[in-house]
Formats: sequence, structure tokens, C-alpha cells
Amino acid sequence: MKDSRSLAPWRQILRKALIAPFTALIWLYRKAVGPYVPKTCRFVPSCSTYALEAFRKWGPLKGLFLTLRRLLRCNPWGGSGYDPVP
Repeated sequence: MKDSRSLAPWRQILRKALIAPFTALIWLYRKAVGPYVPKTCRFVPSCSTYALEAFRKWGPLKGLFLTLRRLLRCNPWGGSGYDPVP
């Protein structure tokens, strides 16, 4: 049986591979769309920064959940202010 410590590098590689498409989409949004839309984010950090932090901290599944939850709150009737990644 393999020691769990020997599996850690593979888990890290898999995690980074699963996060890469999401971070690429965020990067694309920032470069292609971001400059053409007004800066109206109601929260600090911005939604794209929040998403990057959520994916890096929690991985692809929970990161996606936290990002979607944040995007749904980012509207005129939602909250505003400082909202860090849990």
C-alpha cells in the first residue's frame, strides 16, 4: 500500500489541471471583456479576483460553487463591501 504522502504530488498536479480551464476563462474575461465594461463590481475583492482565490484555495468543485454564489449576489439588490473567500 502506498503512503498518502507519496500521492500528494499527483493530487496537486490533478488539482492544477482541473483548475486551469477556469483560470484561463477568468484571464480571457479580464483581457477581452473587462476593458470594455464599466467597473461596477459591488464587492472587494472584485468577482474575478474572488474566483481566482476560490479556485486556488478550495479546488475546482467548491471553487466553482463559491464563484457562482458570488456572481449571483453581485447585483443591485445583493450585498456590497468586503467579501473575502471563506
